[in-house]
Amino acid sequence: MTRSPSSGAPGRGPDPGRRSERSRRAILTATRELVFEVGYPGLTIEAIAARAGVGKQTIYRWWPSKGAVMFDALLHEARQEGPALPDTGDLAADMRTVLRAIVDEFDDPVLDRMTRALGNEINNDPRLGADMLERLLGPQLEVTAERLRAAQRAGQAASGIDLPAAVEMFYAPLFYRWMLRTGPLTHAYADTVTAMAVRAIAP
Repeated sequence: MTRSPSSGAPGRGPDPGRRSERSRRAILTATRELVFEVGYPGLTIEAIAARAGVGKQTIYRWWPSKGAVMFDALLHEARQEGPALPDTGDLAADMRTVLRAIVDEFDDPVLDRMTRALGNEINNDPRLGADMLERLLGPQLEVTAERLRAAQRAGQAASGIDLPAAVEMFYAPLFYRWMLRTGPLTHAYADTVTAMAVRAIAP
């Protein structure tokens, strides 16, 4: 005896995990769109819920604040588009690739607005800052430190350098120029920073 397609398989129903994942993605997408459209001050949980087609309680069940939602939206974007740190054996070339990619991200109007808004939110929410360090910045800094360790083993970087300081020499100038708008943030500037940092840590 065959079961008609309309009767469904016994014991099977909608997958709540899949439904939850669809809702989560809809919320993150709505957050990115709204931050760009109305800015962070105009962003509300109510607006996110309406755009995503979910109830407010669904959002509050997963996130304690709109800043936390926005951080996860930014983290999702970084995981989707952010390049892995390359290791071609040429430290200067690899770091140029990474720093140019950072410039491109900051030039993206959606990511620029989200990152600036998140920075402001972190000033008032130390827990969000700690979460960002643990889940986003910390791993990025560590993979860069590991790349510099590989450069040390290859004789391209001095053995006695302060690794955390060396990592920041590559990234900090870009963040400073972007944050304070002290000058144009371009590939040429990224290349200059890379060249100076590589020379500074050379054997």
